[in-house]
Amino acid sequence: MTMIRAASIAATVLGLSAPVFAQAPAAAQGCQPITEKQVTALFDRWNASLQTLDPDKVVANYAPDGVLLATVSNQPRTTTAQIHDYFVKFLKGHPEGKIDSRVVRIGCNVAQDVGTYTFAFKDGKKVHARYTYVYEFVNGDWKIAHHHSSAMPETVAAK
Repeated sequence: MTMIRAASIAATVLGLSAPVFAQAPAAAQGCQPITEKQVTALFDRWNASLQTLDPDKVVANYAPDGVLLATVSNQPRTTTAQIHDYFVKFLKGHPEGKIDSRVVRIGCNVAQDVGTYTFAFKDGKKVHARYTYVYEFVNGDWKIAHHHSSAMPETVAAK
């Protein structure tokens, strides 16, 4: 096993816990460079796709083997069809997300955006939740490989 491959596996096992991994230059590894600003824009892209109310546009943000662990569903969504099914229902509420806090971590062809967000719905309801997006560089684009969202366990005071 090459040293670069071993480092890549170790980074994956560690769950991207370090802000930036000690690694060979990006070009030597075939790593696609991305900045923190570009990572945060991936959420904006996903959120804008929600505004279209078109589940196909939302699902286009996910990798073909992406996983969605959604806030308002007990079912892990592990296929494109299952993710699509979730958004058909979720989009009926006209959701709009707003990031409340976040931490971004960047690795080789992978990036994490972890934090809290609030969803507002057309009926006036708001849901405060924790989230994790893990993005991977797939076929020339950054896609959501893993999206986990869970409602806050404690009541959040209105701001």
